[in-house]
Amino acid sequence: METSQIYILISIIILLIIAILMIFIVKKNKNKKQKQLTPLVGLALAFILSAIIFGESRLVSYSLIGIGVLLAVIDIILNLKKK
Repeated sequence: METSQIYILISIIILLIIAILMIFIVKKNKNKKQKQLTPLVGLALAFILSAIIFGESRLVSYSLIGIGVLLAVIDIILNLKKK
């Protein structure tokens, strides 16, 4: 096996573990009230996904991911101030 194939295999295994954990978490929290995504989190997610999808250039891709992370951090701070 080549190195790139090993990385892909490890990534797939990690994604499967995350998916299984998410299924258990969703089943556990089914009775609890789910929090809705705020518009700021949706925008952050859109920036991160666009970086993954359209990231031909590293500069553009990392910039979009940075903007997404910054927006997510701002949303966390705003939510902490509300509580």
